[in-house]
Amino acid sequence: MSEELVGRICAELTKLVLVDPHTHINPHAPASTTLADIMGYHYYTELAHSSGMPKALIEEPGLDPKTKVGRLVESLHDLDNTVQVSWLVELCRKFFGFQDNRITPANWESLYDKAATVMAQPEWEDQCLKQSGIERVFLTNEFDDPLTGFDTARYIPCLRTDDLVFHFTNPVVRERLTKATGIEPSNPERIRQAIGKLFEHFVRHGAKACAISLPPSFAPRKPLSDELIDTNFRTSFLDPDSTTKDVGQNFIFWTIAEFCAEYRLPFDLMIGVNRRVYPSGVYQGQDLFDQRVSLIQYRELFNAFPQVTFPVSVLAQASNQELVSYSWIFPNVVTNAHWWYSNIPAYIELDTRARLQAVPRNKQVGYYSDMYKLEFAWPKFSMYRECLSRVLAQDFVIARKWSENDAILLGKQVLRGNVESIFNV
Repeated sequence: MSEELVGRICAELTKLVLVDPHTHINPHAPASTTLADIMGYHYYTELAHSSGMPKALIEEPGLDPKTKVGRLVESLHDLDNTVQVSWLVELCRKFFGFQDNRITPANWESLYDKAATVMAQPEWEDQCLKQSGIERVFLTNEFDDPLTGFDTARYIPCLRTDDLVFHFTNPVVRERLTKATGIEPSNPERIRQAIGKLFEHFVRHGAKACAISLPPSFAPRKPLSDELIDTNFRTSFLDPDSTTKDVGQNFIFWTIAEFCAEYRLPFDLMIGVNRRVYPSGVYQGQDLFDQRVSLIQYRELFNAFPQVTFPVSVLAQASNQELVSYSWIFPNVVTNAHWWYSNIPAYIELDTRARLQAVPRNKQVGYYSDMYKLEFAWPKFSMYRECLSRVLAQDFVIARKWSENDAILLGKQVLRGNVESIFNV
């Protein structure tokens, strides 16, 4: 493969200004203020812990930011082979003028101070977005988020529904729902009314999607009648130890899908995560995938809501072939980026190659950053653009004799065009 060809394609794709369709950005504090905000990302804390750093040193209460960075830097010599550390070095070069190949005990303090100076600029948020080539950013909003105090044209709301579906038996969640909607969820119909109020609120504030993270055991199906559910309301909706709580979970999930159909919102499904597999892990470093998950569990959902677009993310690279097949057959199933443990170049390139060879080009959301701070958009999208450019060069320009321009147009559609059409932005 010609490296020059890959470079030319990548250079053209880098010119494209993007919409990031899934992040965990806090719109009230979107950019970092110290290097600790960046190195506190769970990728670094979990890798540091995995390589031998005690959890107590990473999560010591009251730890000041500079001390935390200094401790994490001690582990970087064991992590410098990872793509995650390459993100760190790349963003430090991009934004903070870092010149070295590695962050070490000898150079981290000067980097820390320079980064703090750059991030203290009042216009840093705008600079970071502009330098990263990002125009708009999707959020992950709790269902009771008032959605005020930020620019919803730049930071696009997305209704996250995990708590409603999987933690409704927690009285705190029900109290939050009552406070947010003015409706006490005391029976199935009132739950439906409350969820409808949430959708009305989110759409009024510019929401463009609904989203949920789903465990391998979940299999949505059309719920029982309200009368039958109401008969067992306490066990299905209020008792966390009930063997029938899945009835309540399914009812709420299905109701959310119905409102996605009514409001014409895509319903992002992030499928396959087992929570707290490693309970002794650091914060956000405890969850893993489970290869026993199958999209066959979602066949009833996909068939029941042909008018709802389901952008699907799978946690395991091993699930990609199944996702490709479902997107190949179901008009309403879309391949959605490269999530979490699949978000390394070795898997991205394989998954991208399969998707581009088999799935209609208008049904692929190429990438989202999943970032918590704006500084990570640049290195993450750069990684994806490099992988995408290699696939476009090898599989389309070289193997299929496409022109470079046609390959670049396909790349632009996957990177941005489909985000606009699928999410209506």
